[in-house]
Amino acid sequence: MTHKHDSGLIHSAQLINFRSTLPPLLDAAGLITAINKDQRILIKPNLVENLAPPITTPVSLITELVRYLRLNLPDSTILIGEGTGSLDYDTFHVFDALGYSDLASRAGLELIDLNCEPLSHHQRDDCTRWPEMHLPSLLDEVFLLSVPVLKAHSLAGITLTMKNMMGCAPPSHYQQGGSWGKSGFHHNIQAAILDLNRYRTPDFTLLDASIGMAEAHLWGPHCDPPVNRLAASFDPVAIDAYGCDLLGRDWREIGHIAGNHGILGQAESIAVREVKNP
Repeated sequence: MTHKHDSGLIHSAQLINFRSTLPPLLDAAGLITAINKDQRILIKPNLVENLAPPITTPVSLITELVRYLRLNLPDSTILIGEGTGSLDYDTFHVFDALGYSDLASRAGLELIDLNCEPLSHHQRDDCTRWPEMHLPSLLDEVFLLSVPVLKAHSLAGITLTMKNMMGCAPPSHYQQGGSWGKSGFHHNIQAAILDLNRYRTPDFTLLDASIGMAEAHLWGPHCDPPVNRLAASFDPVAIDAYGCDLLGRDWREIGHIAGNHGILGQAESIAVREVKNP
């Protein structure tokens, strides 16, 4: 559900702290005007495993995002959903360990393990890796707000907002005998991520580029110096291409970005608007 009039547009800000930088960034991006007042909002962080930020989305950022949404959309229902890839524990273990359960308790939010949600069956003729997919039915009923962290990836090259959607894929269909809950995606991973986003891609992305993982998604060095930015966009292809730039990668070499360029959004000639901090 990409907002076509915002195709290729990125809003970006140098990070002072989440509380100061986030509101003017989201104001400039026009997030609130895009959400229907009676629409539930599903915040989708990257909580791939029980590992501390910057491998995972910091709960401090989600706390400020919830604060912003509650201030501007006081009657909205806010959900936080993720489906961890680990087979050793469920998503609620990650929610507990990384502070999300405490946030939910304080703010009166519902946490959802997307690995266990009721599923809907989908089919598309333009998808070769996944000509049919099973995804949580909830995704059809919400405004999907993706909050990935800036990371390189050992298999996919990059893990940003489109790859963040893998958290929505249920292990019941996509473990496929592997040692990880989404192991089916490791076969032809670029086409697998590309197709997944043809079925459902984020409606809006808030990219946490406060630090950045320079070489891989679960290990290795942080970006040095830290990237120290937040960025936001309705265009999942543009924000992923922008993230490639921040990490010194060429989006043309990332199949799921190049393959969705011109279809789900724009990777070329993206417009980056700098948002000033107050």
